[in-house]
Amino acid sequence: MESIDELLEQCELVHGHLCAGQLLGVRMAVLGCGLVGIEDPRGADRKKLIVWVEIDRCMADAVGAVTGARLGRRTLKFLDYGKVAATFLNVDTGDAVRVVALESSRDLADQRYPEILNKKDRQMCTYRAASDDQLFTVSVVKVSLSEMDAPGHPRSRVTCDRCGEGINDGREITTIDQGTLCRSCASGAYYSSRAIAASTSGSPEP
Repeated sequence: MESIDELLEQCELVHGHLCAGQLLGVRMAVLGCGLVGIEDPRGADRKKLIVWVEIDRCMADAVGAVTGARLGRRTLKFLDYGKVAATFLNVDTGDAVRVVALESSRDLADQRYPEILNKKDRQMCTYRAASDDQLFTVSVVKVSLSEMDAPGHPRSRVTCDRCGEGINDGREITTIDQGTLCRSCASGAYYSSRAIAASTSGSPEP
């Protein structure tokens, strides 16, 4: 795997700027990959690695940049836990680790570099120089990856009996009285909508 500096350059291109969260994510990804025997995640080992990230912050972009894991490839999974944590699975061996950033790493930056006035600069210095066990806790975990969650072509496709939209990979909910429903029809959606005519000529009318 490339050096930390080389990986940070790639992260900055992906994320748009460089920050302490990016550096923490790089360290996390390098550690996680190493612990499950992934040496070249974007090359020779690209089909061996699945990653779960638990937050939609800078760290997640860094983990994706380092590992090459992508939502569209189904090698990156997002769980909205709000935690600076990620799990790395080697699908060939079944080995998996969950890496979590220590809350104490924030205080460590203040303790190590009190003379640096800028918080970001303190964190950048600390996250680069600190040891892995000063930044993270690591747990050996077991992850069950179902066939419906694996990379590759869709395993199934059905239509929601209420909205008529297609549903891939077993995400439907089968009910006794309402038939097959998508999750938004069954449990409520994150959006509210009204139907409009599809058009390429401009914005929909109010």
